[in-house]
Amino acid sequence: MKPYIISTDSMADLPNDFTEEHNIPMIPMYFQLGDKTYDSNSRELSGKDFFDAMRNGEMPTTMASNPGVIRDHFEHLLEQGYDILHIAFSSGLSSSCDYAFKAAEQIMEEKPDARIIVIDSLAATLGQGLLVYYACKKKEEGADIDELAAYIEDMKYHICHMFTVDDLFHLYRGGRVSKASAIIGTIANIKPVLHVDNEGHLINIDKIRGRKRALNALVDGMAERIGDYENPLVCITHGDCLEDAEYVKSLIEERFDLHNFMIDYVGCTIGAHTGPGLVALFFTGDHR
Repeated sequence: MKPYIISTDSMADLPNDFTEEHNIPMIPMYFQLGDKTYDSNSRELSGKDFFDAMRNGEMPTTMASNPGVIRDHFEHLLEQGYDILHIAFSSGLSSSCDYAFKAAEQIMEEKPDARIIVIDSLAATLGQGLLVYYACKKKEEGADIDELAAYIEDMKYHICHMFTVDDLFHLYRGGRVSKASAIIGTIANIKPVLHVDNEGHLINIDKIRGRKRALNALVDGMAERIGDYENPLVCITHGDCLEDAEYVKSLIEERFDLHNFMIDYVGCTIGAHTGPGLVALFFTGDHR
């Protein structure tokens, strides 16, 4: 049996030290800011600079990785002698997952000895990253590629996403709320609380008056979902608002006695749709 490698894409928002330590190759996504297109794997633009540009009125646009880039990524790994287990960005949020399925199917038709398993994570940002983290742990415990694929297909429904944004107009730009809702919500200081459902879609589940209450609601959502899951790692991403991310962390430490966290900027591709002020919480629970 050939060795296998776990692959994902840059939407997982995993820090470089993690992907390098665990040898996780990443398919890039792309975004445009001003007249320049950026490869999200390059980290050429810092999160701080990206969100400052948005605060100054620049509106980035995003694009999925094209099928050719995905095919090249898979073929490069196959040439190194690996089978591939690829954990893709949610099909409910991007066409890139479908491109990955099609590229894998085409390659395996052309090369009968190739093995590529693509898993739709139904997740985003460090929710997807958390799924990769669990995949790495399971592989290190000795799971073969089929055992790992079965494990991840089950585990993905226990990766919980809770998040809030500070500016409704970015959700309006992405078609998540109506213009009227954005205007009225802004006037009334309404902060939405959203999650990602079992089909990988963003769903608005609550409307909270005030930022601090919305942050508290993320942790309340964790209490409703966590069940008996131990959570060896809790992840938080933010849109250039580290103080708010640290506040959520402190609530979790006090409430659940959990102390191992991964906190980082949300990637620019997701950040383009949420704007500055996003706080997103990811953990494992008995249901999403």
